[in-house]
Amino acid sequence: MVEYRIDRRSGVATYVQIVQQTKHALRLGLLEPGDKLPTAREVVEATAINPNTVLKAYRELEREGLVEARRGLGTFVQRSLSTTGADSPLRAELTEWASRARAAGLGREDVAALFTSVLDDQFELDEHSKGDQE
Repeated sequence: MVEYRIDRRSGVATYVQIVQQTKHALRLGLLEPGDKLPTAREVVEATAINPNTVLKAYRELEREGLVEARRGLGTFVQRSLSTTGADSPLRAELTEWASRARAAGLGREDVAALFTSVLDDQFELDEHSKGDQE
């Protein structure tokens, strides 16, 4: 089961954080079709947020076809976003890289900026090569 962590200082709406964290869990294969999401009450108890915020996030996920609310039973995952599991060799390599970056004195935001820059460069290359092939 997914455990939501709310960062009140992030500037990101709480319901959006829940949606994003659910999608991350779906991408990593931590949540799979048929899995039950925590109830709104469980999320409220763990995070001290308003129940309506949880319900708003779950409605957004349902609107996107990722989950289904079953009256009296809970909210269940309908489909996965996983293309690579949490136990992927790529994850292990990335974990090792992040450890080296931390040991080199980089902070979380430094690592995120560096990683985002590399992602942008790599995926920009993909976009350009697709355009060349058309």
